[in-house]
Amino acid sequence: MSRKLTSGKLVVASHNAGKVREISELLSPCEIEAVSAADLGLAEPDETEKTFAGNALLKARTAARAANLPALADDSGLEITALGGAPGVYSARWAGPARDFAAAMARVERELKAAGAKDRSARFICALALAWPDGEAQVFEGEARGTLVFPPRGNRGFGYDPIFLPAGERETFGEMAPQRKHAMSHRADAFRKLINECFDSA
Repeated sequence: MSRKLTSGKLVVASHNAGKVREISELLSPCEIEAVSAADLGLAEPDETEKTFAGNALLKARTAARAANLPALADDSGLEITALGGAPGVYSARWAGPARDFAAAMARVERELKAAGAKDRSARFICALALAWPDGEAQVFEGEARGTLVFPPRGNRGFGYDPIFLPAGERETFGEMAPQRKHAMSHRADAFRKLINECFDSA
């Protein structure tokens, strides 16, 4: 049986402002006060794991121990079929130290052209880890499938959102209103599972 989180503070173990904002919006139905790792001055651990779930667990457990509070961490990224699943867990690293996702999206386009790939199918993956200071943790995974479009479209969302067109949709994640994206995103898919299992107040 899943451990429940009923009230109080929850650390969002991220320094990515866009990700923290989106997670806070997804947590809004719950009686939880979300505070970011950046606001608490917590250092970000090196993401040394080879899977989304592994990195999410690493970040959540590190933040939970440091803050002595439950912590929620997300590790997510873009897997491109024609590039063998790249950038995958290295999605943020393709943006470089400056988190320049315009450069990352340009790199995706260059690599697809260099590979002569006509397949533009891709999926976003999200692993959410909820950890407690005692080390107990759970992981919930979600995905969103779609295709890549160039040039990027829209300035909403963050990361690779402007090049990702969800299956059956006409707007990229970068063009969608947040409420529409939250209804179908990889993060929303994982959050539904997390909230159903761990939040009594949802």
